[in-house]
Amino acid sequence: MFDSGELRLVLLHLMEAQSRHGYDLIREIETLTGGAYAPSPGIVYPTLTMLEELGQIEAVTSEGAKRAFTLTADGRAHLAEHRAAADSAVKRLEALRPEIGRSEATPVLRAMANLRTVIEQRLSGGPEKETLFAVADLLDEAARKIERL
Repeated sequence: MFDSGELRLVLLHLMEAQSRHGYDLIREIETLTGGAYAPSPGIVYPTLTMLEELGQIEAVTSEGAKRAFTLTADGRAHLAEHRAAADSAVKRLEALRPEIGRSEATPVLRAMANLRTVIEQRLSGGPEKETLFAVADLLDEAARKIERL
């Protein structure tokens, strides 16, 4: 989806206006594409780590396991220097938006991708058995409710 370094520029671009955490960045990219694409946490989180190690972003708050990041002066300078490439990558993401027809399902596709991401994050690291059963119960309940619509 991205050429070398483009994901870093897109993430910097998305953090330019406000601090964001990884899951929020994934959702924002998915929103840009109208649900057509969402980067995996396995791509986004290592890229955030790299940007932090490069000194282009820094953690500003912590919400449980979520860390929000903001641009540093170096990150703003890097983004400014590569503004054209960042804008081009964002426009390419926006061009993925589905045409009329599939776009009616976009909120559902977005919600499904969000659910997948949250479950992957919550279940990583070997959760307790009670957590696994609670997640399964919630998913079963949602399936029953959707089936009855």
